[in-house]
Amino acid sequence: MTAHDYADHGRQLLRLATAGSVDDGKSTLIGRLLVDTDSVPVDQLDQVTNNLGLPDLAALSDGLRAEREQGITIDVAYRFFSTPTRSYILADTPGHEHYTRNMFTGASNAHVAVLLVDARAGVLRQTRRHARIAQLLGVRHVVAAVNKIDLVDYDEARFREIDAEIARLGERLGIASPVVIPTAALAGDNIVHRSARTPWYDGPTLLEYLESVDLSAPDPDPQDLRLPVQWVSRPTEKARRRYTGRLSEGSLTVGDTVTVLPSGQRSTVTALDTLDDRRVTAVAPLSVSVELADELDISRGDVLVSGEAAAAPTLARELEATVCWFAGTPLRAGDRLALKHATSTTRATVQEISSKLDPDTTDRVAYPSELGLNDLGTVTIRTSSVVIADRYDQNRTGGSFILIDENSNETVGAGTISVARAITPGERVRTDVKWHPSSLARVHRWNSIGQRGVTVWLTGLPASGKSTLAVALERALVESGRAAYLLDGDNVRFGLSDDLGFSPGDRAENIRRVGHLTRLFADAGVVAIASLVSPLESDRAIARELNEAAGLAFIEIHVSTPVAECARRDPKGLYARARAGRLTGLTGWDAPYEVPANPDLVFDTTDADVERLVPQILTAIEEAQADTAPLTV
Repeated sequence: MTAHDYADHGRQLLRLATAGSVDDGKSTLIGRLLVDTDSVPVDQLDQVTNNLGLPDLAALSDGLRAEREQGITIDVAYRFFSTPTRSYILADTPGHEHYTRNMFTGASNAHVAVLLVDARAGVLRQTRRHARIAQLLGVRHVVAAVNKIDLVDYDEARFREIDAEIARLGERLGIASPVVIPTAALAGDNIVHRSARTPWYDGPTLLEYLESVDLSAPDPDPQDLRLPVQWVSRPTEKARRRYTGRLSEGSLTVGDTVTVLPSGQRSTVTALDTLDDRRVTAVAPLSVSVELADELDISRGDVLVSGEAAAAPTLARELEATVCWFAGTPLRAGDRLALKHATSTTRATVQEISSKLDPDTTDRVAYPSELGLNDLGTVTIRTSSVVIADRYDQNRTGGSFILIDENSNETVGAGTISVARAITPGERVRTDVKWHPSSLARVHRWNSIGQRGVTVWLTGLPASGKSTLAVALERALVESGRAAYLLDGDNVRFGLSDDLGFSPGDRAENIRRVGHLTRLFADAGVVAIASLVSPLESDRAIARELNEAAGLAFIEIHVSTPVAECARRDPKGLYARARAGRLTGLTGWDAPYEVPANPDLVFDTTDADVERLVPQILTAIEEAQADTAPLTV
């Protein structure tokens, strides 16, 4: 158990979710639980009590006007009740098939799932679907309430028939020994009090079962620490930085060594604030503010893990996950969305939909064309930057995410991670596809067009003059009769990289894509000109390696204009926004730029005449072309 699983005075907190088909009596059962545990204020009970002194139990939980008018549950509603030993938070999830997605979210942090089955109808399509969702979400305890047993005259044979059907369903889904209880919520049979009308049943009442559920868990292990950083603050001008977030796993104490992911930086905890001066150790899921011994570059979305962690989360770029789709517009392979994971958000592309759940049989349908509203399926997702991921069965926070439509900003799906894969851009070896060499030999192609290909890569701070120089170079080449094409950073992001943002991971992926594009252009005999900030040496090295591995010349030009001059020019207003605090992560201002170690040319354009610089680049191109394959064989 964690500290959060205890209410005041040591009472345990149990979270449960109810589910079932429409008219299974879910709202009535919840009302009965509330009334018979004396958890309803007197004035609220009076409002739903008729002239005969009988309460409308369903009205106690159907809070929306539309729910009361239609007699169904629409949204997830949370209800609270307690006993002398436990406090309960109950998520009342809708039974209607159209609102299946609400069951997925409502049961996501439940200890117990209560599945209602109408004694007259038995196990239905929605019962099977909700049982599968509970299993997928890792809900450890499942209890089935065979409700409205009074409407079949408390028939033991009918109960045993449904009991056997639920047992078969549990075996099929891998749910261990689901408990089945005969109930009549309206009359109160076997909800809180044992019924004399079911003498043939000797199992627990529903409340007795809930009271007996084992909530014990191993003590929080410091090596399992997961602290997603939500906010970086400096309480006072003289104070050190504080890193604030909610522990999703493990524990943290002053003196513990921590590692910051994804950077891998290490430090030691020197102060810990949980708003409880008596607490010296924070355990999940408390919110904490942490001070470290070193001033590290940590931002929202980073994760603190134990420096002694036996198993660190995966720095993943590819996720295999079970997704519940919430939107009316179907999800298809190739769709691009925003993926919010813990405290970070990145752009993501659906690579493949490998299966979909058939709610009638609970089987998986292989390789469907799409996921429709409320469908559950196994999906492979590629992210544009690193996701610090755990498997859902190991860590519910680190193993779950939501999908967001970037145009409407609506949440359109939720997922649980089963496999997280680390993929390094530019280094992955594809085994599922094969490179097909051109039927034209490169020397033959270059002889035919009379030109050798080469890549010219211009790097430097924003507003350093890269684009101006690149445009002049392209014009000079074309006007001299040579084929050339400029790949400007902004233009590339309009199409090829319109799914990427400006996080370090997105920048790396953008450079990888442009590097591949320059290689193809150069192989075709074109002078490919790339003008990108490309701030990191490691990312530029990927572009160089892609070209040089193919035997193609690569010229790196560092446009070294100082940041002061770049800020003075500021054609896009970026530096002004950064200076005013309205823009963060601007390269050269509050984000790093790694100066090239061995560039082929260096130009400071502060007082330079661009027309005088272009000939120097043309000479470098000619020299590089002379070192590549000859134009005769």
